[in-house]
Amino acid sequence: MQFPDSIKQQTCSDCLSGEALGFQIRMAFQPIIDWQTKAVFGYEALVRGPQGEGAGWVFQHINDNNKYYFDQACRVKAIETAARLGCNTFLHINFLPNAVYNPDTCIKATIEAADLYGFDLRRLIFEVTEGEQIPDKAHLNRIFRSYAKRGFQTAIDDYGSGFATLDWLVELKPHILKLDMQLIRNIEQNPAKQFIVEQTIAQCALQGTQVLAEGIESKAELDYLTSVGIRYLQGYYFAKPQLEALLESDEIDNLL
Repeated sequence: MQFPDSIKQQTCSDCLSGEALGFQIRMAFQPIIDWQTKAVFGYEALVRGPQGEGAGWVFQHINDNNKYYFDQACRVKAIETAARLGCNTFLHINFLPNAVYNPDTCIKATIEAADLYGFDLRRLIFEVTEGEQIPDKAHLNRIFRSYAKRGFQTAIDDYGSGFATLDWLVELKPHILKLDMQLIRNIEQNPAKQFIVEQTIAQCALQGTQVLAEGIESKAELDYLTSVGIRYLQGYYFAKPQLEALLESDEIDNLL
């Protein structure tokens, strides 16, 4: 994929306009719980359409011609919206590695947005989803290393459903590994899933990677996951994503 010079000069205001995509995007936020402190650790920003349409609707409108603009627009919109809502926790932003032509250059609009909207860069966590085909592991490694040098945390999302294996985990050394919901579903009843998760937890402990379980929908799943020492938790059991809204303090208390 080629990236013309006009793309490389893009600013965060260009991303917010939606002109390059042909439609506006909005953000929903789902809380991530720190079970140790019984508090919200962060929020994952999830893309939505102009009328709140789901991510599936949005991705139907994304192709090789606007993928870069989409990746940049999601970052900027997540930061702008989170800052407007008064988010003071970590903010998880999904990114598309195949839309990053150069890590150092592509991060500029993100930094500009954080400065413009007063969002602390140290609270950004960039997630790469397993749902995207990653043809070049070395390229993803360069992105992770570049972001780490700038003080950003990185995460592998949907682990267990796509490209990443334990070898990738060892080489990439993300700050956070998010276990896919398919591993989590009914895990208390499934010894095979338990083996995979416990093996992954052991490797993460060796290299200093935190484990986050996503897609939790039942107390039985929660009880198993916390029993094996998983600290960070996410899923409908706690809260569904809310369009342009964060949880109120009393809602957080009710979750726990």
